[in-house]
Amino acid sequence: MRFAAFTWYDLVLLAQGLGVSLGLFLVTSLLGLALGTLWAVIRYYRVPGLTPLVAFVAELLKNSPVLVQLFLVFFGFPAFFKLNVTPVEAAVITLTGNTAAFIYVIAVAAIDSIGRDQIEAARVFGLTRWQVLRRVIAPQAAAFAIGPLIGLLVNQLQVTSLISVIGVLDLTKIGAILNLRTLKPFIVWTAVGLLYYLAAKLVARIGWRLERRLSRYSAWRGL
Repeated sequence: MRFAAFTWYDLVLLAQGLGVSLGLFLVTSLLGLALGTLWAVIRYYRVPGLTPLVAFVAELLKNSPVLVQLFLVFFGFPAFFKLNVTPVEAAVITLTGNTAAFIYVIAVAAIDSIGRDQIEAARVFGLTRWQVLRRVIAPQAAAFAIGPLIGLLVNQLQVTSLISVIGVLDLTKIGAILNLRTLKPFIVWTAVGLLYYLAAKLVARIGWRLERRLSRYSAWRGL
């Protein structure tokens, strides 16, 4: 096998891989946020039948390896149910479910952190359960949850590197291809690691700014 030197086009390939990683990260994070929050609301309302099911699914997803979940969705389910699942679809399903499970835990803790006296006072003033959830619980819970949520998202960004094993051309997969072509692992994986680091710092920076904005809901303003 003949190994080739680096070219300027390799930067384009790395940029494309990073774009795929970030795109899947954003999509699965938004879907996971919506799904995990919905699960937490179901628990808050104690919906019969759904509440224990949601708790069981979340417990199962957050306590099993993401790579095993990915293989199950991409290889196991299609073989058992006779379905056609593309690598990108398997990645979206797996990462969304895993993210939702952890967001559910964070959201439940955030909701439980709200004092019961506030909820009871809101009900005394005639607010419905939906109004209490939207006007009293949600703003304070968001301020409580933003820190753990950003930590989770930074971790989930790193987890996206696992999808390369099923053939998704993300940043890690592009790195593996370049490594095989150039046989210079130190340079290739240093570049890949640096790109992941910069992307994680960007997510953390955005989260920090959002946390400062939401902190006004939990800050004591005096009488």
